[in-house]
Amino acid sequence: MARPKAALILSADEQAQLSSIARSRSISAALCERARIVLACATGDSNRAVARRFDVTYATVGKWRARFVRHRIAGLYDELRSGRPRTIDDERVAGLIRRTLQKKPRGGSTHWSVRRAARESGISKSSVHRYLQLFSVKPHRAQSFKLSTDAFFIEKLRDVVGLYLNPPENALVLSVDEKSQMQALERTQPMLPLGLGYVEGITHDYKRHGTTTLFAALDVLNGTVLAQCKPRHRHQEFLAFLRSIEANVPTHLDIHVIVDNYSAHKHPRVKAWLARRSRWHIHFIPTYSSWLNQVERFFALITDKAIRRGSFSSVKDLVAKVDHFVTKYNTTCRSFTWTATADSILAKLDRLTSRINGTQLDPVQKDSPATPQPLRQRIKQPHHTHNTNNDTNCCSCCARRHLTSDPRSQWSRKNSSNHCRNRKVIPYSANRQPQPEANQIDAKSDSCSRPYRISRRHPTGDHVGCHYRAPAPTANPAQKSSDDPKLRALRL
Repeated sequence: MARPKAALILSADEQAQLSSIARSRSISAALCERARIVLACATGDSNRAVARRFDVTYATVGKWRARFVRHRIAGLYDELRSGRPRTIDDERVAGLIRRTLQKKPRGGSTHWSVRRAARESGISKSSVHRYLQLFSVKPHRAQSFKLSTDAFFIEKLRDVVGLYLNPPENALVLSVDEKSQMQALERTQPMLPLGLGYVEGITHDYKRHGTTTLFAALDVLNGTVLAQCKPRHRHQEFLAFLRSIEANVPTHLDIHVIVDNYSAHKHPRVKAWLARRSRWHIHFIPTYSSWLNQVERFFALITDKAIRRGSFSSVKDLVAKVDHFVTKYNTTCRSFTWTATADSILAKLDRLTSRINGTQLDPVQKDSPATPQPLRQRIKQPHHTHNTNNDTNCCSCCARRHLTSDPRSQWSRKNSSNHCRNRKVIPYSANRQPQPEANQIDAKSDSCSRPYRISRRHPTGDHVGCHYRAPAPTANPAQKSSDDPKLRALRL
């Protein structure tokens, strides 16, 4: 007499899951076969009939039927198997990771390779590769970075990003920069044209015919570019370019210009020229932050599409082709959409600095009033607060800006008004100092009858877009352990 079988009844959910597994082509064939066996047993067929249908043994059907009754769908998966005993203990793995992270290989090499690490540790190269991959250690790769040393990095970042995300009304926002030292290079032999089965060919050597500098102003709203090529890169050429912008922009619009910290942009004559024109407002990006200037994206386009693979017989030829490219580009251009908020950029920067223990923006004395805080602490502090007498949250700024209390510091769309000039910004530093005067011009050669409207002089000596002082210095953050958490877990 045969042993009685346990009843196999499927719920609607189990029926659907088993049917999906049985039809799947991406999971293992063994698991699909087990699902089909259980579905056949659920119809009431005997084990022998199911075994004949799927060409398996009677014992196999009984095994998976009993496993499903006991553990349901989870019982169809293979259990963990012990496998071969480990030959590399945790201490050797930890030593391998420590050596790769903290030491340089002998012989003058700058980084480890799998084979060199295998020779040094006595572990096979396949095992070394597997452990390095497990801990996401990639000694063969290097990633470039540059932290800004600007004491007002956060303030300038919020200022520029606020322009991109919420530009002011009745104003033109221009991203201005120069692409200097563009070389007119002529290839020594004619270029080989593109063909079926082979790519375009150019010679590696060339003749130099001189250089030129491309001055460009990108309209953030519609993406059009005003460009001029000039033979030199001085404040005289920059002033001439500003005059051309002045002539091309309607008089009823304010002009907000985003520039970097090049010396020509801060020349006394440039400052005096801007101070005499009330509709011009300058916004400086932080140092080492050219990625914040949108016109750099246009420079990448023109370099890739018109300059890098070109051959120019003279500087005049280069200038003509650049002008032709800019003219055609403006007919079909589209604006670059800025999506990153200041908070998201600071969060990404926080993730970077979290991997660099004790990073500070500027290694100066702690007693100095201009000493910047560690960047991670500055990111986590509030931006600024306002001392207002009514519900209007605004602050006095040189460019008649109206920054809201939004942490992203986006621009308000209110029109400029005189009542905002009397508001005072209260820094979050406890030891406040009197605000510096805003009606001083550093230009010695030119004079101005109106207050200087571009920027104020801060204790650090820099002119910045927002009138916020550097935060008070704090103590260095506690040093973190240099060991990786996974590495500590491996230690016995």
